[in-house]
Amino acid sequence: MASSRNEKQPHAIMISMHLQGHIIPYINLALKLASNGFTVTFAHLEFTHHHITTCQDQTKGIDIFSEARRSGLDINYATISDGFPVEFDRNNNLDQFLESYINDFPSRVDEFLGQIMRTHLSWDYEYFLVADTFSFWAAEIAEKYEMVSVSFWTEPAIVFSLYYHLQLLKENGHVPVNGRQEEVDYVPGIRAINTKDFMSFLQESELTLLHRAIFGAFDDVKKLDFILCNTVEELEAEAVSVLQKNRPFYAIGPLFPLDLQKVLVPRSLLPELDCTEWLNTKASGSVLYVSFGSLATTEKNVILEIAGGILLSGVNFIWVLRPGIVGSDEDGMLPDGFQDRVKDQGVIVPWCKQWQVLSNPGIGGFLTHCGWNSVLESIWFGVPMICYPLFTDQITNRKLVVDDWKVGLNLCNGKNITREEVVEKIGTLMDEEKSFKLRQEIKKLRNTLQNASSEDGSSERNFARFVEDLRYKVLTKRESSRS
Repeated sequence: MASSRNEKQPHAIMISMHLQGHIIPYINLALKLASNGFTVTFAHLEFTHHHITTCQDQTKGIDIFSEARRSGLDINYATISDGFPVEFDRNNNLDQFLESYINDFPSRVDEFLGQIMRTHLSWDYEYFLVADTFSFWAAEIAEKYEMVSVSFWTEPAIVFSLYYHLQLLKENGHVPVNGRQEEVDYVPGIRAINTKDFMSFLQESELTLLHRAIFGAFDDVKKLDFILCNTVEELEAEAVSVLQKNRPFYAIGPLFPLDLQKVLVPRSLLPELDCTEWLNTKASGSVLYVSFGSLATTEKNVILEIAGGILLSGVNFIWVLRPGIVGSDEDGMLPDGFQDRVKDQGVIVPWCKQWQVLSNPGIGGFLTHCGWNSVLESIWFGVPMICYPLFTDQITNRKLVVDDWKVGLNLCNGKNITREEVVEKIGTLMDEEKSFKLRQEIKKLRNTLQNASSEDGSSERNFARFVEDLRYKVLTKRESSRS
């Protein structure tokens, strides 16, 4: 006998963005949905799958959620093509990739969803779509299939609000910024912000394909049913409160696999080195961790000046120097003889297990690009920061870390970096007396994050409310569309 409509199982279809900073929280969201009783079908792009599985010493055939299923979670895994072979260099052919992604990828998503629904129609599911907020195709696809739509925002609420009120900023002449520095105090939920702290996409006057995709996504997000945000309500109370008045907006961060640490799900696009053995030989709080994330690039001179500052400071360090961080000009990226001179002082790696590094007692500070995952992880483990943002939301995240929360230091204000200032900021951060206030403030923020993630905390309550609202919406939307 067929089940009644109220007994149908809500089934999340999730199509991941291909960027590392989005993949990590998106996988964690999939695990959280599944641990709350949802069936999940999760899809990576084929080339994302290729990179992740290659890091696992496999080139194909691995199901990244196999262990999650063995632990009892109902997660299916699939891949979807972006139209290019896996070996195609998307970074060096960005315009070609973006043009295809914008024009052709939505039809591939359409075909993928149609196939799932045809294949599993008899299973009596009610599907809903969970898409990254930057997935500009989500509203149209969800409407076509009469699916409840969930937008997942992987950055802070203040950044969401700036994009969401883009038209207001344009009407007031503050976007594009074009190098101006002016205070803005009229964006709902943002008490005041200088235009220099806007995301890089609002700074630039040239409208590229990427701008079109991002701005188009925020036109469409107003049509979606729910918005999940990887932030904590208490961290961004005003921005979250105002956004909740406009849309069903839920602050559910930080999305860490806290109770799922034993469920191994590969997430990294690069091979992760384990630095634990070296770290365990160092005194508590004596090591500076340096990383500029998975995507951003910078000039060789920045790397040279940071290297000079590290050398002069004498600090113990772990430095992630990712392949491609200075583009193709990597020869001589470090000063001559640098690695020999610091062989007893530090470790230089192409990529590492950041969660594992930041959680080690040996770490005393983090020189960071201010990617949102890095900021949240640094706060979670009580590690104060030196901030050198490079692009996108990192610029706005710096404002939160340094100006609002006072748990980090600026490095050269993003300009004219010198090894002398690198030495000065490292000296301040790694000295317990000089960094006392920073460490007191980050302890408070750490407690805020951990309290929010506790059973009765704001993020868990918000997630529970989302689950209740979603189940009701999923089970009633199709009925209302047929009436």
